[in-house]
Amino acid sequence: MPTAVVDHRPFGKDRAAFEAEMQRHLEDAGAQVICTAGFMRILTPGFISRWSGRMLNIHPSLLPKYKGLNTHARAIEAGDAQAGCSVHEVTAELDGGPVLGQARVPILPGDTPETLAARVLVEEHRLYPRVLRGFLERLDAPETGAAGTQGDTHRGAHGKNAR
Repeated sequence: MPTAVVDHRPFGKDRAAFEAEMQRHLEDAGAQVICTAGFMRILTPGFISRWSGRMLNIHPSLLPKYKGLNTHARAIEAGDAQAGCSVHEVTAELDGGPVLGQARVPILPGDTPETLAARVLVEEHRLYPRVLRGFLERLDAPETGAAGTQGDTHRGAHGKNAR
């Protein structure tokens, strides 16, 4: 699988130029789906719209709770009994796209944001591949098959078994 590193720092505050460079690499590689994890950059609506229905992210909370940063500390401070992670489609709303899967872990007495994060990370590594597999299967499904799934509307444009 082709790889590329696009460092945002040389682009300064020019997000459009940074995203154009990412787009160039993605197109050169023939990418059909983007999966982000720990990306920590807010993408512009223009970039997101080009990948609508084909970009996933994993977030360390049980969305819609605790969008954004410091999710583990916020869950502990709120007295929640559980925390976890969510895989969602990326939309222009930060951490606001449709949730495709979640995994839960208990918040234990004495948990710190770091201890909770370590347990959630284990579940992230289990959840993301499972959700991605199902997402790709829906993209590959014949249009008359799994009707009603978000990914089916894009299958025809990308072909069977395209990634």
